[in-house]
Amino acid sequence: MAARSRDKAAREARERARRYQARTQLHEDRGRRRTRDNVVAGVVGGLIVAIAIAGQFVYASVGPGAPEPAPTPSPSATTPAPSPSPEESTQSPTEDPAE
Repeated sequence: MAARSRDKAAREARERARRYQARTQLHEDRGRRRTRDNVVAGVVGGLIVAIAIAGQFVYASVGPGAPEPAPTPSPSATTPAPSPSPEESTQSPTEDPAE
């Protein structure tokens, strides 16, 4: 009967050791998975922030948020009035050129 109780105690000890090792392995696996998940979440979050910033720059420089370009003056507005010829400049404005 002593042999049976020793076998039973050994069997129970092996079972306890197996469960302990399984729990230890599960704990380590969960820790690695949490670390991996945190790294992936950080990278994805960083990419989202970078894309949002790039989108804002593109929107402000190309999209409807872009500043309007300064209007270019028309060519007729920039041409100076013709200067009077030397003959016309000697006449006074009150004189009639037909005289």
